[in-house]
Amino acid sequence: MRTGKEIILATKPFACDFPVRSWVYLASTAFLLAGAMAGTLWSFHPAGRIACSFLAGLLFLRLFVIYHDQQHQAILPHSRLAEALMRVFGVLILSPSSVWRSSHNHHHNHNSKLRGSHIGSFPIMTKAQFLKSSKGMRFKYLFARHPLTILFGYVFVFLYGMCLYPSVTKLREHYDGLIAFLVHVLLAVAITWAFGWGALFLTLIVPHFVASAIGTYLFYAQHNFPGVSFSDNAGWTYDKAALESSSFMKTGPIVAWFTANIGYHHIHHLNSRIPFYRLPEVVAAIPELQKPRTTSLHPLEIIRCLRLKVWDPDSQRMVGLRNIGMAR
Repeated sequence: MRTGKEIILATKPFACDFPVRSWVYLASTAFLLAGAMAGTLWSFHPAGRIACSFLAGLLFLRLFVIYHDQQHQAILPHSRLAEALMRVFGVLILSPSSVWRSSHNHHHNHNSKLRGSHIGSFPIMTKAQFLKSSKGMRFKYLFARHPLTILFGYVFVFLYGMCLYPSVTKLREHYDGLIAFLVHVLLAVAITWAFGWGALFLTLIVPHFVASAIGTYLFYAQHNFPGVSFSDNAGWTYDKAALESSSFMKTGPIVAWFTANIGYHHIHHLNSRIPFYRLPEVVAAIPELQKPRTTSLHPLEIIRCLRLKVWDPDSQRMVGLRNIGMAR
């Protein structure tokens, strides 16, 4: 049974992309997205335009995961064209490159630590910390983890968290956050002026809302699930954080396609240079990775994940407010 550095090294042969394949996936997804967006503006039955709007949201989600892979340099690491295109997409999807890279790289390097993991991730408190904190701190903490905050990730996570807040606090470093926000506003004005309020809703708001809500929940559930493990700095290791604090999300093939295999999150955290389309290969080739900690999109499983609030060091598990003697 390989562990530690050995298991990480076992994934190294898969940490290279096939450029043609990467371009095909990127271009085909962008083409389908453009078609779905055009469908939201086309003069045909309203039900068709609504369907295109939701489809655009799902395709935004897939292209976002592809963007996420490129930012990790898992795909097309030497292509200037891919870098330029993905920087533009990052602005359009409200996840500008400078903000995404700094926060997400921090997340990978501090995943599941009880101290420092809040940057680029959901905040985590121990039971004792939560009970000792002020009402204001409790409100802020629970707000960040609230189901409605996750549902409205479009506003709270992306418009504010990925664009406005970074650009206000560190404008020189994250000026692209301000650019992304302004571009989004200008697009909203232009679409409304040219096509009306209905187009604003179906072409801009719904696709972003759908992609952001699903993406935010996926990120939440992949690190906040029954069986997750958190450690203080002394007991933390990179491989342990990947395999015990990142879930494998069970999905069907359609959901796996729209999420670009992001459900294989434990493997992605073990080696972020593995292209999304090679993640299933890793599972098939490495027996030690075939029994991960899992979650799913079953409604009961979603409820179980959303109820988790604080880390209980005594029981070594995440618990809800009822478990610490507090009503919801």
